[in-house]
Amino acid sequence: MTMIGTRTRTGTGTGTGTRTGTHTRIRPRLAIAAGIVATTLAGLTGCASAAEDRPLVVVSTNILGNVVEELTGDQAEVRTLMKPNADPHSFEISAREAGRMRSADLIVSNGLGLEEGLQQHLDAAEAAGVDTFVAGDEIDVLDYSEGDAAGMPDSHFWTDPGRMLDVVDALAPVLAAIDGVDADAVEAQGAAYRDELEVLDAEMTDAFAAIPAERRALVTNHHVFGYLAQRFDFDVVGAVIPGGTTLAAPSASDLADLVTAVEETGVATIFAESSSPDRLVQALASEADVHVEVVELFTESLTEAGGGAPDYLTMMRVNTERIATGLSP
Repeated sequence: MTMIGTRTRTGTGTGTGTRTGTHTRIRPRLAIAAGIVATTLAGLTGCASAAEDRPLVVVSTNILGNVVEELTGDQAEVRTLMKPNADPHSFEISAREAGRMRSADLIVSNGLGLEEGLQQHLDAAEAAGVDTFVAGDEIDVLDYSEGDAAGMPDSHFWTDPGRMLDVVDALAPVLAAIDGVDADAVEAQGAAYRDELEVLDAEMTDAFAAIPAERRALVTNHHVFGYLAQRFDFDVVGAVIPGGTTLAAPSASDLADLVTAVEETGVATIFAESSSPDRLVQALASEADVHVEVVELFTESLTEAGGGAPDYLTMMRVNTERIATGLSP
């Protein structure tokens, strides 16, 4: 059963006869050294000023933060609010970070109800006159079709690289238009990143095409794969946590219904998100009367540099390999 619907929407001498000469030689060296230090300090000050003079782009989630960094390069200071391995539905920020948002040249957010713990600050910054870019406004939006979130927009569009391409196409011109940004540089970086996204899409298409039709069923912590399912022809069997947010909790009947679905479809793998505990997924696997493996995916957050998913492209490639392996015979 499919769980989605559709709507539009990174050399001194040593005697007394040589002392005077020695001092004469040392003084120029000291002067030169002092000059070098002064020049270095001036250079550092200049670098600091240059860094401070760059436009500021504040980004809500780390997935979008990585994309913005790829598009801007060193043309802007990019501040990503969401830390690695955090949950986008519940992360919060400090008062200082909230204040920094109001001095941004641009705020980039996901939208579609994703940043539940941040929304009040996003609204306050926009009310203060800060320019904003909401990625969810630039894509064809899917709605949840079942559960408590039925009819609500699905915010997890990044699981479809095609929709991320739509975001990049809309975002690059906005970034290029910021005062102090080299528009040509952003345009070139945007084109290069777009090429990488197209390669990723082709890789995912080839990998998923090898999965037999009868095994193309997805079960996760919560509904996060609606866009991937539509793009690559998967069936979303269900989720341990109903709805589109990790802040919801499953009831006994929710788990019972999902156990039945797992047994009826014979899914071999359940996928748990790295940003959410997999205890409930493990419990579900133990309840189902079939052998079910639990495989971790990076679906809602990037990781630190050594954590397996330091950037969006890597995250998607890791997930693709794990899904293809988990669902293949």
